[in-house]
Amino acid sequence: MVGKTKYIPTIGIECHVQLSTKTKLFSEVDNDARQKSPNSCVSPVDYGLPGMLPRLNKAAVRYAVRAGLALNSKINLESRFDRKHYFYPDLPKGYQTTQLFYPIIGEGYVELPSGGKVRIEHAHLEEDAGKLSHENGDSLVDLNRAGTPLVEIVSMPDIHSAVEAREYTKELWRLMTYAGVTFGDLYNGNMRFDVNISIAPEGSDKLGTRAEVKNLNSFRSVERAVEYEIKRQARLLDKGEVVVQETRGWSDATGETTSQRSKEEAQDYRYMPEPDIPPIRLTEKDVVEQKALMGIPLWIYRSFLRKFLSEDIVEVLLDYKNLTDALFQLNSYLCDAMNLTDEKPATNDQRKVLSSKLKKIANLFSSVLLAEENSSLLNDELPTSEQLNTLVEMNEKNELSSTGMKEVFIKFFDPEMHFKDTRTIAKELGVVQENDLGELEKIVDAVLAKPETQKAQEDFKAGQEKVLGFLVGQVMKESRGKANPSAVQDILRQKLQ
Repeated sequence: MVGKTKYIPTIGIECHVQLSTKTKLFSEVDNDARQKSPNSCVSPVDYGLPGMLPRLNKAAVRYAVRAGLALNSKINLESRFDRKHYFYPDLPKGYQTTQLFYPIIGEGYVELPSGGKVRIEHAHLEEDAGKLSHENGDSLVDLNRAGTPLVEIVSMPDIHSAVEAREYTKELWRLMTYAGVTFGDLYNGNMRFDVNISIAPEGSDKLGTRAEVKNLNSFRSVERAVEYEIKRQARLLDKGEVVVQETRGWSDATGETTSQRSKEEAQDYRYMPEPDIPPIRLTEKDVVEQKALMGIPLWIYRSFLRKFLSEDIVEVLLDYKNLTDALFQLNSYLCDAMNLTDEKPATNDQRKVLSSKLKKIANLFSSVLLAEENSSLLNDELPTSEQLNTLVEMNEKNELSSTGMKEVFIKFFDPEMHFKDTRTIAKELGVVQENDLGELEKIVDAVLAKPETQKAQEDFKAGQEKVLGFLVGQVMKESRGKANPSAVQDILRQKLQ
């Protein structure tokens, strides 16, 4: 229920994905302008100088095919470019080269983790415009982004809540990054979302008038903007007013959308076929080749992680492809060590071993590596499968406590420690647990002989179990943390009982 009447929201999302090619779509200029000076990555083609002719970047076409395959879409073997005319300071040519009538990617769909499905109407290749920034009443133009290759993904209006809109945009980001077609840097605008929102009274057979919120670059912003627009439009309709079809901007600071301009339709852009770029003609062989180069798709990673992790941990880890890759590689390493093949699959006992080891490493990734204080380590080289496997085995053999395991894990990222084997690192840290029962018994005897432990011993013999923790702590202190707590507890019980 929103307002006085119950309204049903209908949401469609257009997503601009910047492709991670080395050069721009139609010029031989650096495509990755992050941290570059304004207007330093621009060519005469991007400026639109007279006589400059575009040359299509073949890599952008290949990446577009991969994007389409990740979207479960039909790849159109012939596609063409068009000119979209409009005048704006960040578009010096006076038109944008895009695909309207014959896009390279046809119908497809995105399956959401929650089980829903959002249909893709189409996706097309196009060049980006430049960027305007406004300071002290002045507007500054940076054309570094002009001409960068984009795939614009247009969804069908299959989304009906702010939460679902966020889920769809996040899954879209994952699909594109796992397909390897974009850097996926939301902060620098590698993916931007234009969200179309309308509401209609429940039971209505007509959609409401839509408003488009432009250039959202975070999943949270998408969710908040949709929530705000649904409430804003409901208030207007409840008062008997009309929703205006327009383009609106979003402010994270105020949590509100504001009107920018009336919404244009296709005819307002005076589209015409692009005369300077020949049609793109692909073969089925081209598509098959790109599919083979995509690597492991997202759905396989998700299916793999779900075998040994809870759903919430799976969805956290899927945001970090380097971590899921590391777990995938560790699984292969373990299977090789156990001589497992497709012809010789794991037994139930072997599956339990695999699952236990993978789960422990996954929990280290999610609880230690993704902790805020360690977030800078995500860009570092990850430990090898051999290091991770030895780490888990030392824990399973009670040579490392859970705390010791975490300490060694963090040291893997120390440049001076990274190439050392796990056991060496553990020894240098002094966290290898003492498991020699004879040595442990000597330490326990020494602790029990101390006057300050006499009362605790008497209390335990009188039935006060909780004091055992104090005695274990005294033994751990005496051993400088190296004693195996479980073994110490067993020895104490034997001696005190």
